[in-house]
Amino acid sequence: MAARPRRHDPERRDRIIDACLDVIAEHGVAGTSHRRVAAAADVPLGSMTYHFEGMDALLHEAFSRFADDTAAKVERRMERVTDREGALEAFTANIEQDVLTTDRDLVLTLELYTLAARRPAFRDLTSRWMTRTRATLEPFVDPRTAQLLDAMNEGLTIHRALHVEPVAPGLAQDAVERLAGERGD
Repeated sequence: MAARPRRHDPERRDRIIDACLDVIAEHGVAGTSHRRVAAAADVPLGSMTYHFEGMDALLHEAFSRFADDTAAKVERRMERVTDREGALEAFTANIEQDVLTTDRDLVLTLELYTLAARRPAFRDLTSRWMTRTRATLEPFVDPRTAQLLDAMNEGLTIHRALHVEPVAPGLAQDAVERLAGERGD
């Protein structure tokens, strides 16, 4: 019997990573399996172990992509900012329009937080994410204010995910203004 020709699929690894995020959003980390991810990515089950050493490696890659994409959103918003007022407006817009947008992103964020809290090997992802966010603010506010603003951003994400009422309009703007204060540091 002749061997079947090998299917050329250069996007397979990326498709697996994207499918992993979809599966996590639907079933949580605890409900994510090689079988579910392979089915969602429409790849043979054997592709999972070919491309990733194990589930931890796949989860790390998937959450790394998610954290990088999320951090890149705030970086894009902040890259053209030239003054403190513009930075605070752009950061507020990021919270209101980029971070607090989809249930999928909220679930992925909370799943990553939980995984990082339980397994220190995943804390590098949340730490890099926070560092990148703060770095966008630090040219315009002192490092402590940048840390407070980033923590508020994270807190609003959790608040939105866990509260039954929608986030009050203008809450992010009010919080940014209060934390950043009237004076530039």
